[in-house]
Amino acid sequence: MTEGFARLRPLIGAAALLGLGTTGALALDPTPQWCEGVKIAAFPGGPQGGVFANNVYNGFRQAELDLGPEVTYYFSDWDPNKMLTQIQQAVATGVDGIATYGFAGEAATGPVVEQAYEQGIVFTTLNTSLPESQAKFAPQGFGFVGAPNYDAGFALATEAANRAGLKEGEQVFVWGLKGQGGARGQRTVGVIDAFEKVGAEVIYQEIDQATNADPNAGTATFVGLMGANPDVKIVVTDHGGLTSNVGVYAQAAGLEPGQVFFAGFDMSPNSAQAIEQGYQSLVIDQQPFLQGYLSMVNICLTKKYGFSGLDINTAGAFVDKSNVAAVAPLAAVEIR
Repeated sequence: MTEGFARLRPLIGAAALLGLGTTGALALDPTPQWCEGVKIAAFPGGPQGGVFANNVYNGFRQAELDLGPEVTYYFSDWDPNKMLTQIQQAVATGVDGIATYGFAGEAATGPVVEQAYEQGIVFTTLNTSLPESQAKFAPQGFGFVGAPNYDAGFALATEAANRAGLKEGEQVFVWGLKGQGGARGQRTVGVIDAFEKVGAEVIYQEIDQATNADPNAGTATFVGLMGANPDVKIVVTDHGGLTSNVGVYAQAAGLEPGQVFFAGFDMSPNSAQAIEQGYQSLVIDQQPFLQGYLSMVNICLTKKYGFSGLDINTAGAFVDKSNVAAVAPLAAVEIR
């Protein structure tokens, strides 16, 4: 044993013993279903069965099976107002922890976070952060599991521009959620900033709520926009559901595989198929399974053992035709 490690052992032991007074167990004692008895409200997003929400839900479900908490699930059709109402309902039920998105932003969600911690509820975010609340309540368990949204958007657009050979003055179409504001809107801002840095002409379309909930509802919008702008070189879909629907959009608009460079977020079986067919050119995956799984681990660690909040970057690698065969089977896994 080194001298340095010997000095650290008391600190490591102290961290492991946090929460001993309430649990009667050591964090270092291996225990099956060690989160049993903890009640958690988990938010996959929605709609139920939607590709991104399903991946987050799979992560939640696996954590539920592995760790043993009692979980209530809330699907919200990606509607920030509906999600906020459901969060308030979850707080009112007196759960032990809430794992949700920060879509509604600090101004609306911050007071609910305050109320949660006053009641001893561990609040943590996935996918979209609430940085002010996290900074305030991290010692009491507030964590974040997801990708830094602005950086992810900027990285995807930069990679797409490089691969497509985008030149100054050429047109790109960004279909995103800039109007949603907060950390979620910043991903779209990152995409736009990267294209504007190249000098491209950005055609922007906000994703309406109908398309947000059901990507098929946006087919006519896409066809109309591409018909009016036939010189678009790159399309970025800043939404996992829309990215999964790229093959449908391209065929409806009469586009041949590879005619337009499509880039988007989040892997799914449909996205993998679109890559294999040549419609989808590039996907950046933020590993939504981990966002569900690890946010639940965060709550259990805090509630059972007193650990502070985790901050985990799940930003994954780019997926394209060269590596999609390895990723596609994993994207199709469903946990029941």
